[in-house]
Amino acid sequence: MTEYTVIDDPIEFKAACELLAAGTGPVAVDVERASGFRYSQRAYLVQVFRRDVGVFLFDPPAIGDFSPLQDAIGNVEWVFHAASQDLPSLRELDLDPASIFDTELASRLLGHDHVGLAAVVEETLGITLKKEHSAADWSTRPLPKTWLDYAALDVLHLIDVRDAIAAELDEQDKTEFARQEFAATLAQPPRPPREDPWRRLSGLHQVKGARGLAIARSMWEAREEYAQQEDTSPGRLVPDRSLVAAVLANPQSKQALASVPAFTGRASRSQLDRWWQAIVRGREVEILPRVRVSNDALPPARAWAERNPEADARLKLARPVVEAHAEELAMPTENLLKPDTLRRLAWTPPELTTDAMSTALETLGARAWQIEQTAQKIVDAFVEAAQSPEPAVVSES
Repeated sequence: MTEYTVIDDPIEFKAACELLAAGTGPVAVDVERASGFRYSQRAYLVQVFRRDVGVFLFDPPAIGDFSPLQDAIGNVEWVFHAASQDLPSLRELDLDPASIFDTELASRLLGHDHVGLAAVVEETLGITLKKEHSAADWSTRPLPKTWLDYAALDVLHLIDVRDAIAAELDEQDKTEFARQEFAATLAQPPRPPREDPWRRLSGLHQVKGARGLAIARSMWEAREEYAQQEDTSPGRLVPDRSLVAAVLANPQSKQALASVPAFTGRASRSQLDRWWQAIVRGREVEILPRVRVSNDALPPARAWAERNPEADARLKLARPVVEAHAEELAMPTENLLKPDTLRRLAWTPPELTTDAMSTALETLGARAWQIEQTAQKIVDAFVEAAQSPEPAVVSES
């Protein structure tokens, strides 16, 4: 049975932080949220393990101020599995590591077939973990013991996994690759707010015309406001499909809205006034959304041959070269170079020199190790594409 200590008292929390500060080596850290249940992505449980100290499960809503933990472990290496998922929630608590080791990301660089925590623990240590509570509502209080057991196991073996994977990185000469990837993960800025986030409504493509989009936008905003107020996942109040169904039904009264069969969800009737007012606002608003939205997305690759044949030729020659090199390095292609990066280079190439290509790759976010591994290969492929004879045009006469 896993031993751990649950901390939900500020005084006990400070004592636990003193113990963690006196431990040895890196610390394993994990976070449990209530995604799909709550509006926020706040942490509802923070798990920490350090050798010579043990596992602590901290309750953020009860503890409040996490600065003692930052003071205790802020300068040592934090070991995560998929750090990019946990760092935003930790930073909301003012917990921010100086350096990290990401066992999930490292496993990808090593070419492991399965990179989930349970699979990596089993492959490296031969220990089987049950992943039965990963999608639970961690805002529940009190937390069931079986959930706490599960949470403790998420960090208990992570330091041993880290050591095994670090040795494997050394064996494959990928330690520097991993170091750069970890640093990039840690330095990744918060995602900027989406422009027109309401356009992500599932099924919105069924809504026609600017006025219909205005009503959909108004209903989305009303749901967002209520979800934030209630700290509840928006889809649990009224699903996307129900909002879109209400727009498509075009009800002419609050009663007619209530009669729309597909307008369901636990708040669809209890907040009927809210939804009806949103429809009215959408019908009256003067500034209408654009029907067509321009963005910087490239055309689908299947259209390149007609729209930009030179880019099509570059991509068709460079892509298999990058894929082959990724196979030689025993890692997924997307970890060697993001597919979108290669597409953008093919669509609008820099000067075909290694230096110019390296600069372009860096501008697109590639790390130094990725540039070293791919820049010259991409240049060679692009040059070959430029020198290849154009396909003959067959006359139909």
